[in-house]
Amino acid sequence: MAVQQTASVQSRLTSKRRKRSAGASIILYTFLTLSSFSVIGLCWFFLTSSGSTVRLMMADTLITTQHRDWAKYLIGSTELQKRVEAYWKQFDEMGNEKDKGIVQIQPSPNVKTPVIEKKELVKIEPISGTNFKGQLVTISDPKKLRIAVPEKVGKGEKVSSMVKRTGAILGVNGGGFIDPNWEGNGFQPEGIVMSGGKIFYNDKGMNGTVQVVGIDKEGRMIAGKYKVSELVEMGVKEAVSFSPRFIVNGVGQIKSQADGWGIAPRTSMAQTKDGSILFAIIDGRQKHSIGATLYDVQQIFLAHGAVTAANLDGGASTVLVHNNDIINKPSSEYGERYLPTAWLLYDHPESAPIKNVWEGLDISKIDPSKW
Repeated sequence: MAVQQTASVQSRLTSKRRKRSAGASIILYTFLTLSSFSVIGLCWFFLTSSGSTVRLMMADTLITTQHRDWAKYLIGSTELQKRVEAYWKQFDEMGNEKDKGIVQIQPSPNVKTPVIEKKELVKIEPISGTNFKGQLVTISDPKKLRIAVPEKVGKGEKVSSMVKRTGAILGVNGGGFIDPNWEGNGFQPEGIVMSGGKIFYNDKGMNGTVQVVGIDKEGRMIAGKYKVSELVEMGVKEAVSFSPRFIVNGVGQIKSQADGWGIAPRTSMAQTKDGSILFAIIDGRQKHSIGATLYDVQQIFLAHGAVTAANLDGGASTVLVHNNDIINKPSSEYGERYLPTAWLLYDHPESAPIKNVWEGLDISKIDPSKW
């Protein structure tokens, strides 16, 4: 009996050893398999053409965020600096070509001339692509748009607040701003701000050049690189600074996804031949919408007949407000950002309560790092 019990115990011990050995073998096999796949994946990521395309797209996406420095872990610090400089040089060059005047502005509805078709002032429709979802806004009368600015000195203002405060129909975020700590204090713009035909803000001087996105007194969209004095001579009424202009005279300037400056939330503006203004507002950095490249936006605009198009501030600034409701989903967990400018739509833009918040200020003494 004792012999049988001993044999039984030895059998159980042997079985446990075999199970442990089998378990160890499975773990080792799994580890070696994962290690092999990791090595293969890294070789593909860093040493192949297709892997490099993905890696550069990821780097470009990081470049558009507040975590720009993280891109150095993908492409190295030297390559990061080269890539950023190359983009800014490309954007600068894309702003040089002159507009050929393709846009034909229709007479204002208030003028007593024959009108074949009366279009609704604003139309909003969904747009989507492989990695993104968003909204396309069509404004039939470009002269109904105004650039609005914050009400108070010292901080920016949410677009939803500007819309409600001034009685606007619709609002879209506007130009860029100086935000050294990435804290979202949008009080100090970059470049120029014009509203109602007046210069509200100008950090370049009258002979300085700016990348501008604006509308002139005839309702034509003005985009690209101009001297401030030229903008005044051209009768530009509404303007902010941002870049690049990526559709010129009906031709897209971005040749492929690889040149689309990464995947991100986007706000861009365009104009069709009949004068209608288009805004593309695309969500990003979220489960329902990762984001779009500028090439994606360019293709959407071209499909809708755009002859001129330019980029506006995007990322966490991207927002669309209509009838006091936020239509899109801003990417920041904190919601809307405080911004220096917004494109607002009015039935009667000439009477909109928009005042120059920077009037009388020495802009050289503004500290954008403080609220």
